[in-house]
Amino acid sequence: MATSIRSRGGGGGGRITPYKSLLFVSAIAISFFFFAFFVFTSDDVDDSTPDLNTGFGSTRRSVLAMKSDPLKQRLDQIKKQAEDHKSLVLAYASYARRSKLESSKLVRVFADLARNYTDLITNYRSLSESDSVSMDESVLRQFEKDVKLRIKDTRQVIADAKESFDRELKIQKLKDTIFAVNEQLTKVKKQGAFSSLIAAKSIPKNLHCLTMKLMEELIANPEKYADEDKSPELEDPSLYHYAIFSDNVIAASVVVNSAVKNSKEPFKHVFHVVTDKMNLGAMKVMFKMRQYNGAHFEVKALEDYTFLNSSYVPVLKQLESANLQKFYFENKLENATKDTSNMKFRNPKYLSMLNHVRFYLPEMYPKLHRILFLDDDIVVQRDLTGLWDIDMDGKVNGAVETCFGSFHRYAQYMNFSHPLIKENFSPKACAWAYGMNFFDLDAWRKEKCTEQYHYWQTLNENRTLWKLGTLPPGLITFYSTTKPLDKTWHVLGLGYNPSISMDEIRNAAVVHFNGNMKPWLDIAIPQFRPLWTKYVDYEMEFVQQCNFGL
Repeated sequence: MATSIRSRGGGGGGRITPYKSLLFVSAIAISFFFFAFFVFTSDDVDDSTPDLNTGFGSTRRSVLAMKSDPLKQRLDQIKKQAEDHKSLVLAYASYARRSKLESSKLVRVFADLARNYTDLITNYRSLSESDSVSMDESVLRQFEKDVKLRIKDTRQVIADAKESFDRELKIQKLKDTIFAVNEQLTKVKKQGAFSSLIAAKSIPKNLHCLTMKLMEELIANPEKYADEDKSPELEDPSLYHYAIFSDNVIAASVVVNSAVKNSKEPFKHVFHVVTDKMNLGAMKVMFKMRQYNGAHFEVKALEDYTFLNSSYVPVLKQLESANLQKFYFENKLENATKDTSNMKFRNPKYLSMLNHVRFYLPEMYPKLHRILFLDDDIVVQRDLTGLWDIDMDGKVNGAVETCFGSFHRYAQYMNFSHPLIKENFSPKACAWAYGMNFFDLDAWRKEKCTEQYHYWQTLNENRTLWKLGTLPPGLITFYSTTKPLDKTWHVLGLGYNPSISMDEIRNAAVVHFNGNMKPWLDIAIPQFRPLWTKYVDYEMEFVQQCNFGL
């Protein structure tokens, strides 16, 4: 049975239906929910409301409010910069330790910087523990200033040390340095080689003095040094004949003096000395003032051999070439030193007939069968007559070979890119030394070696087959007609190589001062010079007057 509900008020009260009752209850529930949410999520109404426990006003803020505080953000940023740079210097210190740098100072500097950051952050730790109200902005500003100073110092140290860690930068800088040093070294080498060449080829004061003194003696006593009748020993093939071509009076006398003093029978030795017209008088006086234990001498000038003229000798004909004269007599340093490796060949002495006259021995001494050629920068240390007992096996030239490994092969002396050289010679053929050469003149005439020399020398007028000098044409002329001699006959290098052993020198029949450091120069190698001065005729008054003993 349906029940009616009426209102308690009077008059006209309508009935409350079940639907209206439900709406009313829903409204009450919603209102209660909003009230509860407001109570539990809202802040206090007044931030300055006194706290009953502390007795004064304090700031109590939500996490969201703390994160939005500008001082806190600034503090975090400064701390992060400090931590980042601390990590950076620690990384550099670690790398420096691994790289084992020469200087450990950088490791200490980076470690000190890292400690400074740690100390700095520790000293200002109270800032991060404070809230916004108690944080002193002036202290924060000082913290920021200190951090910035540390960062500035750190960046400066890293910038200064960067080359030590940046390999690419270090390699590039090293390359630039090497290039600059090489450029400077090349320039210095050229100047040094040019200066060395001048020192080696110039006439020393004492040598010039000796020549002048000998000429004064000749002028004062011409009858004493007049030419004598030709001695028959000069053409006697049964004697031991030597050929010495030089314009150096003291050097030629040392060669003869050393050969005579070490010979068993000096009277069986004949020395043929050839010089130029300028030094002929001095050379004659030098050898006539001493008897040399009965040895025989012949002193002549190049001009005495009339067949040595430009119509017959290719070198003399080439000297008339304007291009060759410019090549040799260029007087500008920058032009004279263009090619350092071949600068020595620019010396005009390589066109001197005193160097090339060795290719005309059979014509100069037509009655002789064998002759020993000696350079003027050698010293004889034992009797050389054993050379005449050697079986030459039909070869023309007896010489000591100088090759070892890949050094001193024909390829080093000739242009094997030229078809003529490539077709006729082997680049691996062993070279030999000029300075002490035993020539079989009969075999020379048979093989027509002088004609061969003329042929190749003429082809090389433009210097395309070999650089100038006498060794390359000698290697060509006697290519297949050279007999190797035992190395103890001839030891080379005393004019440039200070490392030659004294045992090797003592066992040598002949020692050769080839190179720029000649024994009569101030630049001579000190330990080898006594080997030469031992045979200087210091008893001669002119030698004493010219201070050759100093």
